[in-house]
Amino acid sequence: MSFSAVRLNHAVLFVSDLERSVDFYGSTFDMEVMAREPRARAAFLRLSRSGNHHDLGLFEVGPGAETRRRGSIGLYHLAWQIDTLDELVEARRVLQEIGAFTGQSSHGATKSIYGADPDGNEFEVMWMLPRESWGEFAVTAPIERLDMEADLERWAGVSTAGELGASIGFQS
Repeated sequence: MSFSAVRLNHAVLFVSDLERSVDFYGSTFDMEVMAREPRARAAFLRLSRSGNHHDLGLFEVGPGAETRRRGSIGLYHLAWQIDTLDELVEARRVLQEIGAFTGQSSHGATKSIYGADPDGNEFEVMWMLPRESWGEFAVTAPIERLDMEADLERWAGVSTAGELGASIGFQS
């Protein structure tokens, strides 16, 4: 038996310092705090272009909490989609500037950069090719070198964030 979810609506992270994490996600991802729950030491943030109530929940566990080792069981990373490859270039610049950039790669249908928040939670910022250009990447997910300059020559200014929702009947 199965059920069919529409999409992942939000993610929730445990963090050591709530305000530090609110500042990081607010200034890096242009998120705003939509709600706070002081009894749970939690904040709920929304992306500036999102229609969600919140996209990220942060729950403070305090500075003494044990951090998860990379490669252990649990969440590997969150992936945040942006609309154009030009925005991916800007995201890379911002992450490099604040010391949060950890790498980049091409997965065929997506072009990705990677970073880590102040607690070491990894995230991906990705741009997806137009669906009609996926070709063989519709059924593969390689990990290859990202050639941002060559990709920009081909894809600069191409907007794709609304394509998935439109293809299944949602309005963005």
